[in-house]
Amino acid sequence: MTGQPGRTGRGGGQAGAGDLLALVRTGRATTRGALQQATGLSRATVGQRLDRLFRAGWLREGAGGPVDSPLGGRPSITLEFDDAHAVVLTADLDTRHARAAVLSLTGEILAEHAGPLAVEDGPDTVLGELGGWFAELLEKAGRGADEACGIGLAVPGPVDSETGLVVQPPIMPGWDRYDIRARLSSAFTQHTGAAPVPVLVDNDANLMAYGEQRTGYPDCSAFVLVKVSTGIGAGVVVGGEIFRGVDGGAGDIGHIRVGSEALCRCGSHGCLAAVASGGAVARRLAETGVPAASGSDVRDLLAAGHPGAAALAREAGRQVGDVLATVVTLLNPGVLMIAGDLAGTSFLTGVRELLYQRALPRSTARLDVVTSRLGDRAGLVGAGAMVVEHLYAPTRVEERLLALGV
Repeated sequence: MTGQPGRTGRGGGQAGAGDLLALVRTGRATTRGALQQATGLSRATVGQRLDRLFRAGWLREGAGGPVDSPLGGRPSITLEFDDAHAVVLTADLDTRHARAAVLSLTGEILAEHAGPLAVEDGPDTVLGELGGWFAELLEKAGRGADEACGIGLAVPGPVDSETGLVVQPPIMPGWDRYDIRARLSSAFTQHTGAAPVPVLVDNDANLMAYGEQRTGYPDCSAFVLVKVSTGIGAGVVVGGEIFRGVDGGAGDIGHIRVGSEALCRCGSHGCLAAVASGGAVARRLAETGVPAASGSDVRDLLAAGHPGAAALAREAGRQVGDVLATVVTLLNPGVLMIAGDLAGTSFLTGVRELLYQRALPRSTARLDVVTSRLGDRAGLVGAGAMVVEHLYAPTRVEERLLALGV
């Protein structure tokens, strides 16, 4: 039997090993017969391409599936992506602290660490410190440094996704256009002795949105996450992909003008972040004699039931909700998720008050306004997913298999 042209191949060619791996990973085809049907390839060609994936250690055989033929016979053997053959390293930077982890290829956190790390100390210092954290976490997870296939980093600033450079970040002094990829890769090698690995960088709200949408709302075609911590930013996932805009600036709602004269850290007056972020609430609390210097301090006060913090958080929620009425009208999302230090009852109440008052009923009729499911781990999970999707994309799979000699 002659194979037909592969129907899932890229660029008009036959489906390659990377295309077959994508079908298995997504569950669209998990037996040899199903792969033949999905691609139009012959049994022999499917077998040859699967053999390359088995030799690389990326596929394994699972339990027997249902019998393919109505005449009966032996059950078909299912194919599974082997998530044990490598791990991903991820880190999520905030302004004054950071979190890092070792993840499986399917997003399970195998080891994790959080601690103080100030972005104002500069990229060389911060990224060097992360290299040390990664070495300790790999040991904690019982995995070798040579098992790490890539690093994903979430940062609190706008990122050009093509270059991985942070561009004019309002709250990251000294990071503008710094080569984060090269420094973090060298720090990893310095602390582990392992060969350099690919490093991917994106905005923290983007990666939080990606992690939350993939794990909790995979069927939501338009998903918006708003992170309200020291600053304010939004991540948008449309059709399962992060929407970044032309150069990574999409979602920077913290610098929308809201009619105030408050000075923002970006140098402008009247930005939303200047009046409604965790940092803004902390400053207002400090003016009344309450010790608060950041969004995390406000979070602690809210958790302790501080009435002044709750009142200011609700007011901040109303200001953010006013802006989100426009966002919801423009994007018509199915889920609007509030995350970050202020993502509690008081702030969420304020958001809902103004959002439903200002947005058209048509825009909110099917909208769920929720808080984060993954909490502080959302950025880590999203960063891990970003790395895996990059490394196991069909074209990248072909390149990596050739490099492995299989």
